[in-house]
Amino acid sequence: MQPEDPYHEGEKAIQARVGVREIASRNGRAVNTQIMAGALKFIAQQPMAILGSMDEAGAVWASVLGGAPGFAVAPDPATVTFDLARAASHPRDPLWANLERQPQVGGLFIEPGSRRRLRVNGRLRHDGDDALRLEVAEAYPNCPQYIQRRHLRAATVDSPDPVGGPFSTGDSFGPDQRQWIESADTFFIASAHPTRGADVSHRGGPPGFVRVLDARTLRVPDYQGNSMFNTLGNLAVHPAAGLAFIDFESGRVLQLTGRAVIRWDLAEDDAQPTGGSARYWDFKVDRWIEAGMSRPLEAEFLDAWDRNPSPA
Repeated sequence: MQPEDPYHEGEKAIQARVGVREIASRNGRAVNTQIMAGALKFIAQQPMAILGSMDEAGAVWASVLGGAPGFAVAPDPATVTFDLARAASHPRDPLWANLERQPQVGGLFIEPGSRRRLRVNGRLRHDGDDALRLEVAEAYPNCPQYIQRRHLRAATVDSPDPVGGPFSTGDSFGPDQRQWIESADTFFIASAHPTRGADVSHRGGPPGFVRVLDARTLRVPDYQGNSMFNTLGNLAVHPAAGLAFIDFESGRVLQLTGRAVIRWDLAEDDAQPTGGSARYWDFKVDRWIEAGMSRPLEAEFLDAWDRNPSPA
């Protein structure tokens, strides 16, 4: 079943500015109020889910849950359950406190090896001590663009670390965070609408496609996509955002929360090309967290998206 209108005012404003309202209207037909039957099995096959949540002050965070396939399942088209006894995240991840105050979340299930991804948004609540239950509000697939192929799997560990390993936090980038961000070819962004809740999207490009401008600011090129503008539409209304960078070699995650601003006024930078969109967005960090996962993920790099915009 399709929602009455898949787009809010922010998404429509961006679509109109770019001149893609008709394309967006067609692509919006993919949005459903339940998970498509063919995608139920896909969820159970994934060792990772990205969840976007908001705290009581409106700050947005992107969080990574990992585990052996089957830690997340969709028993029916209206529900996704997470087995926390089989899942991995740091116990101090802001997600856990956020759920107590604001159950609306955005979810992304992504299979980098096949470049398939599924967005599932709704209300996430505790279901007993060791489970979460997501009541689906909308679900839809996304295109494979800019996904670097990796074979993902949950790491085999004899005894998972119950505290998730070392934990550090700050409000500006040091050399380690800068190197991590500028070498990344993939990250995830959570954004939110004040009444419709959170949403999570994938961003990918060649290593270096994200540039750190100063100790608190980074810049991202906004590549051409599906013309729905879910993320930029949210940012146009509510600029709070959360980013997550995964280091698959160390099993650690770098989470950033802050505010983003869309830059329509910048000339194309050949060293950081947009692929023809002539759009960038800047992100100013308010706080970052670097932490391990109790059950880390492992990844085998296969190949990059062959149409990533390349720096001159």
